[in-house]
Amino acid sequence: MSNTPMAASPLTRAVLEIDEYVSGLGWDQPARLFALVDTARLRAEQPSLADRLGLGEEQETTTGLTPIEQDEIPTGKPLDEFLATIAWPDAVVGCGLSVERLMLPPSAEASVPEGMSEQKLAQWVADHPKRQEVRMTVAVLRGGDRESALRLREKDAPTEVLTGSDLVPGLAQALAATFEE
Repeated sequence: MSNTPMAASPLTRAVLEIDEYVSGLGWDQPARLFALVDTARLRAEQPSLADRLGLGEEQETTTGLTPIEQDEIPTGKPLDEFLATIAWPDAVVGCGLSVERLMLPPSAEASVPEGMSEQKLAQWVADHPKRQEVRMTVAVLRGGDRESALRLREKDAPTEVLTGSDLVPGLAQALAATFEE
């Protein structure tokens, strides 16, 4: 994508591409799941699909990853339960997920009331004056590599996206588990 900054690794570029795509859809979006496929392999084995995705030969010739959005994630099932049902075909070398959540700064953690149900805790966080809306995009490869991108709603700009391999470790682990047999 044209506004995606150059990044050091194909996985980082894929995470930023997914982040940019989802950002273009606006906020208040459902979680979105992506398969990551090897771009060169996709061009060789499915040239018509590669053409439809705009992956002509003039595109990146080094090892690149192409994110392909999957069917909508069911809304009635917790995300971790849904991820536990996924099995990827061999052609998929990795996967990514973009999801929006509310977060509190570490300073607010001490004031979290104890013994609340999950639903009441979620409402407490939603009502907290220091809450922040964040979009987390996490991708993993079969070999174990991980990458994440975080975008705060209040700083919604491509230059304000934070990247790193361990920003959302629980979600990265859940995605990595989709490749375990």
